[in-house]
Amino acid sequence: MKAKAYFKQLWVSGSLLSFLLLSSCAENKSQKKSLVEDRSIAGITTDTAVFATGCFWCTEAVFQRLNGVLKVISGYSGGTVKNPTYEEVSNGTTGHAEVCKLIYDTSKISYDDLLAVFWQTHDPTSLNKQGNDVGTQYRSAIFYKNAAQKEKAEYYKEQLNKSGAYDQPIVTEIVAYRNFYPAEDYHQNFYNNNNQQMYCRYVIMPKLEKFEKVFKDKLKNNINR
Repeated sequence: MKAKAYFKQLWVSGSLLSFLLLSSCAENKSQKKSLVEDRSIAGITTDTAVFATGCFWCTEAVFQRLNGVLKVISGYSGGTVKNPTYEEVSNGTTGHAEVCKLIYDTSKISYDDLLAVFWQTHDPTSLNKQGNDVGTQYRSAIFYKNAAQKEKAEYYKEQLNKSGAYDQPIVTEIVAYRNFYPAEDYHQNFYNNNNQQMYCRYVIMPKLEKFEKVFKDKLKNNINR
């Protein structure tokens, strides 16, 4: 079987997660130091990750469901305007992307796991667009907070491009974290609070159904959080 067809089969079957983890940093220098920062929540050692995968309602709904993810905050990152509003970001003039900041329990889920979910739950080959959401605010991006996160993100991007898992090159930005501004309150926990809204029913729900099939062993028992 040709390599491209093989990796596409892995993608569809959900075993790309295993490929990513097995081909990753177990023997790579990026494993030299834990990503954990010196902080804890109620005795739990935590770390943070910041991802952009298009509309942050979708991003939030996906990552909220992962066991070990303690909190997901929707917001804006990567731009130059301080404390932007949703309307300003939507105009595409602030430089910000819609992102989610994740706080996670490092004993239950790793940055590698989060990256595997990141790559598989949006189209990283689509430039400044996800579905019908168009604009630089919907770009695919990883905002790394330290050298280890940067190295892991770049490694996986390179491996996926080499594997031929996608028909087009990955355009995901991998850039240093500079700022984060929480979005307005009504954007937080959006899908769980508004799952009968049209966008939720016809865009987010189908995405979640596919995600939950692939990552069923990574899900929380109670996902309404």
